[in-house]
Amino acid sequence: MRVLGVDPGLTRCGVGVVDGVAGRPLAMLGVGVVRTPADTDVPDRLVLIEQGIEQWLDEHRPDCVAVERVFSQHNVRTVMGTAQASAVAMLCAARRGLPVALHTPSEVKAAVTGSGRADKAQVGAMVTRLLRLAAPPKPADAADALALAICHIWRAPATNRLQQAQALARAQHAALGSGRGPGTPRA
Repeated sequence: MRVLGVDPGLTRCGVGVVDGVAGRPLAMLGVGVVRTPADTDVPDRLVLIEQGIEQWLDEHRPDCVAVERVFSQHNVRTVMGTAQASAVAMLCAARRGLPVALHTPSEVKAAVTGSGRADKAQVGAMVTRLLRLAAPPKPADAADALALAICHIWRAPATNRLQQAQALARAQHAALGSGRGPGTPRA
């Protein structure tokens, strides 16, 4: 599975591509940051992010895109920019018919380091180790994007099984007609 991880941000949008399957060594195919000037209007910055993500999608042809789920912060302006960049990443993936997975920061930290409270340095160190890199990717947004991709590769098999079980349960429920069991009289 090839995953494009996206750590959304309006000024620095981290991107990283990891190839592999759970339980096997992973390979980094690329890592970087899509940058936008802080003094540029937000709509133009979103276009720059869209163009940057499209280039990554064209170059690496991922099977899916993993995006950090935006969480509420105290600074509304910061969270708005992050949410807008996140939406651009999801739009680029959806336009190509690629599945999108959202992972919270604590899910990613727990998957990569074993602790949902790990700091940026710990995440960077584990990404470096897991991908057998010479040094942690810089800036931290780039390492976070790789961590998102790793998290998704490791979590995807379990998530897929859960989604299949939920779909089967819905189908069985629909087949039984509004939850009535066989032989249950109508009211």
